[in-house]
Amino acid sequence: MSPRPAPALIGPFELDTVVQGNCVDLLRQLPPASVDLVFADPPYNLQLGGDLYRPNQTKVDAVDDDWDKFADFAAYDAFCQAWLTECRRVLKPTGSLWVIGSYHNIFRVGTLLQDLGFWLLNDIVWVKTNPMPNFKGTRFNNAHETLIWASPHRQGRYTFHYHALKVMNDDLQMRSDWVLPICQGPERLKVNGQKAHATQKPAELLYRVILATSDPGQVVLDPFFGTGTTGAVAKHLGRRFLGFEQDGGYVEVARQRLAQVQTLAAPLLVYEVEKKKPKVPFGQLVASGLVPAGSELRSGDGRHRARVAADGSLHHPDGAGSIHRVSARLLGKTNYNGWAFWFLEQKGQLVSIDELRHAYAQANGLA
Repeated sequence: MSPRPAPALIGPFELDTVVQGNCVDLLRQLPPASVDLVFADPPYNLQLGGDLYRPNQTKVDAVDDDWDKFADFAAYDAFCQAWLTECRRVLKPTGSLWVIGSYHNIFRVGTLLQDLGFWLLNDIVWVKTNPMPNFKGTRFNNAHETLIWASPHRQGRYTFHYHALKVMNDDLQMRSDWVLPICQGPERLKVNGQKAHATQKPAELLYRVILATSDPGQVVLDPFFGTGTTGAVAKHLGRRFLGFEQDGGYVEVARQRLAQVQTLAAPLLVYEVEKKKPKVPFGQLVASGLVPAGSELRSGDGRHRARVAADGSLHHPDGAGSIHRVSARLLGKTNYNGWAFWFLEQKGQLVSIDELRHAYAQANGLA
């Protein structure tokens, strides 16, 4: 039997694990610039004044855990400044940070982010489709939470898969209002019939964050790991992860959960839509002989044909011009992508000139 490979480490910690302990103490043990993405779901400091009851006098299962209680705003600010400072230190210059909160804390966290030198990229409003009602009827129904997405530096070259998110959103630009349900049903983890964690986030929320702002194989850190939603989604999407969590009960639930997660096959994690088109002019394919001058190009439906001239222009009975201009004219459009319109016959098969462009670029180190 071959020996088991040594585990991948980040500082003293093994990747793809959850470590029990105080997040600030553990963050300080990580080397600088070692993490690609941080997702933080810190205590919200809800400052609840007492028990809350529904109209039928049943008690609401609110967040009353000790980890959400702070002496005052100064104590909460000091805590947040400590963990945010360490997160900025461990983030790579190309990395980014996400933090989620409610109106109780997100504005204080936003101020600290700017004071510490983070550059705010977006705020995302998570609009809950099924929020908890306002039972007292004294305020608006609090139906959203806010996520802040930030780079550790103003000039940081952060990862953002714009085109992948657009495809995910039915070819519409992904907006900053995300309409998603709260964690519910089978997804809600329970222990002895009770919620395992009062503020478990839906996996769908983390799916968007991790898919959009990291790459497969990169390291995702969650300093408030809870029951492991960040790690579960990161593992499923082929990322490495590291979680810090001080509550032993949460750690055990997270470890059991993570053991059940399967990683998607590598080919399914490739963002084909994000690949940049090689900067190869059509005339270069002609000059190289890959699309010989004098050859005939056809449209994909076979209705249109044009002859390739020596300078890379196309000659058609309706007029000459570039691959883009001729295809646009034939379709009655102002502009059109000729790379997607024209095909060349090779060995009895029609081959897209866009495929030929990619082949040329790869063969000549331009891809």
